[in-house]
Amino acid sequence: MGTGNRSGKKVYLFLAMAAAVGLCAGLFLFQQTKAVVPKYVFTYAENQTKDYPTTMGGMKFAALVGERTQGRIRILVQAEGVLGSETEVIRQMRYGGIDFARISLAQVADHIPEMNVLQLPYLYEDADHMWRVLDGEIGERFLHYPEQYDLIGLSWYDAGARNIYCSTKPVRTLEDIKGLNIRVQESDTMSEMITALGAVPVKIPYDQVYAALERRQVDGAENNWSSYEAMQHYEVARYYTVDEHIRIPEMQICAKHTWEQLSEEDRVIILECAKESALYERRLWKEYERTARETALENQVEEIVLSAQEKKKFQDAVKPLYERYDAEYGEDIAQIRALGNLNKKE
Repeated sequence: MGTGNRSGKKVYLFLAMAAAVGLCAGLFLFQQTKAVVPKYVFTYAENQTKDYPTTMGGMKFAALVGERTQGRIRILVQAEGVLGSETEVIRQMRYGGIDFARISLAQVADHIPEMNVLQLPYLYEDADHMWRVLDGEIGERFLHYPEQYDLIGLSWYDAGARNIYCSTKPVRTLEDIKGLNIRVQESDTMSEMITALGAVPVKIPYDQVYAALERRQVDGAENNWSSYEAMQHYEVARYYTVDEHIRIPEMQICAKHTWEQLSEEDRVIILECAKESALYERRLWKEYERTARETALENQVEEIVLSAQEKKKFQDAVKPLYERYDAEYGEDIAQIRALGNLNKKE
């Protein structure tokens, strides 16, 4: 799947220190609880690599829960997609196979239409705007929506802004993307957005994107800097266009059947640990994203930043999506946009 080797890359000092802290905490916890037979042993699904911010956030969550329950609850984080794709994980969680997971909002929203509002293209002005939304009343309300699908929302993780990258040619204008085959997540909203921009969406599992780009089954894909670098997509698609078309946060979720086994006290602990791990993951994300971009640029990636005028054309192209959602979810959209306006008043 490519000749790059993660072990040969520049060592990320920040992440190495974070991993060392986590390891020490885990060893301390082991020494304190090794004689304790856990009451529960739960599985946690993660499709990213072991050194990725969301994976490390999940490990932090597991360590915190173990510590605060004195070893009564043990959570085993399974990274690199060994428990299946995100779509498969959701299915297993509903039917008793997996207890916890970190899942993209895009996958959850395919089952719960109300949540699509949070991932409309060009909805947020920047990262600060999105976190004002998710850390406030709106975000808390949306965390409860998965309950209708037998899932319990725990916290929000960062996943940065998604951008378009191609192997065949650079995308500098809206005209450049027309007719291109672009890989998207298994998400209807993402497909609608790419179609609105004039390209052809192709749904391909995350772990198959490199091969699809290499074999020219698709002309490009779209993702954040961190995923682009972590999966070495820069080796086969070196034109990276910073259009920031969408910010799709990640969700930590718990299976309802697992949640119902827990006491009220343990539920409070789980929620507190999930939210604390989310703050930890966000700190890791900022540093990882910065170094991921640097690594990509060092490997001859061409970064293309859209002009304000050209970006406006991209935003105008996706307006039909807003028209479709406005009738039913117009109030939510207005509330979210209003929080963005705080930047202009400060």
